[in-house]
Amino acid sequence: MPRRKTLSNEEVLAAASRLLHGHGPDALTFESLGRACGLSPATLVQRFRTKANLKQATLLHAWDGLDAKTAALAASTPRTPAGAVELLVGLSDYGGIETYAEGLLVLREDLRDPVLRARGAAWKAALSSALDERFNGVAGAPRGIGLLMASQWQGSLLWWGFDPQGRIEDFVAASLREFVSALLTEPAPAG
Repeated sequence: MPRRKTLSNEEVLAAASRLLHGHGPDALTFESLGRACGLSPATLVQRFRTKANLKQATLLHAWDGLDAKTAALAASTPRTPAGAVELLVGLSDYGGIETYAEGLLVLREDLRDPVLRARGAAWKAALSSALDERFNGVAGAPRGIGLLMASQWQGSLLWWGFDPQGRIEDFVAASLREFVSALLTEPAPAG
């Protein structure tokens, strides 16, 4: 295949993201990306300088996509507890267990880099706020329910990974509905 002479950063980073998420962080090299996008490895080195810069740019690109997806779901789901479940289920489209497991390797890279950790912290705040909005005015909803629910969501993803029966979205939805029901149900009187 003849090499392309130009490709936008967006196109290169999209190819890098597919490579990283499909084959793991170690698979992202200038050579493998060159094969995937059609640019020469030397051109990619000129653009990104180091493999670390390439990996960081790719992961920042992925964060941009997650931020956009979160904002779109926050804008399109009802501001109700059921809407909170719908928002998180919408963020749970990992595919099968192999794809989810590869995603954990990518998460490891995010945790190792302070710039990427900061993006994760900012996303946590935005997601928690969007979830909090879905419980405004709901009787019995505790303060900070957004972060509680996001934590339950992350836990349900992990537990599904150990016993991946059925679709991950179905498991997450059931887990979150049970969580909301348990949290908003008044405890039985003692005695």
